[in-house]
Amino acid sequence: MNIVLSPQRRDDSLTLHKSGALITVNGETFDFSQLSDGDTLPQSAIDSEWFVGDVSHEQGHLILHLLLPIPAHYSQAQAFPANLIDIPDGDVALPQPLPQAEVEV
Repeated sequence: MNIVLSPQRRDDSLTLHKSGALITVNGETFDFSQLSDGDTLPQSAIDSEWFVGDVSHEQGHLILHLLLPIPAHYSQAQAFPANLIDIPDGDVALPQPLPQAEVEV
């Protein structure tokens, strides 16, 4: 599975977990196991705000386009994320923001 991240300035968060052709996005699981090589599932067929493009199956890999919310203190890795290639099963590591400055009271 490969994921193309599309950054957008937002204050919510994204968590991903991959298991084979299943991807869990913020607790909601999507099953793409029925897609064969060459198939494309249009974004409009996926009931989720997190998918920002079609899901395709190319050369043995699922390719997903997902929204990446980035906070006000975003990092360069979040603003210009690299594609996530050949993601292993488990929790998916996403680019992290810059540390927030400690505010003294």
